[in-house]
Amino acid sequence: MLKIEVKPGESIERALKRYKRKYRNTKRLDQIRSRQEYTKKSVERRKTLKKAQYKEQFLNEQEDQ
Repeated sequence: MLKIEVKPGESIERALKRYKRKYRNTKRLDQIRSRQEYTKKSVERRKTLKKAQYKEQFLNEQEDQ
């Protein structure tokens, strides 16, 4: 469970923003969405390879500039 302590003089909106950021960084929502339906291991592998290729291409483009 995530705990966020509101600091003195801090607004509730700011504390909520910190909570949402922490929640997003735990990737809990991604886990819930991925468990909604079964994906074969071959499909997962293909997805990770495609993601790695995209990252490599993106970094190479950034390096060239």
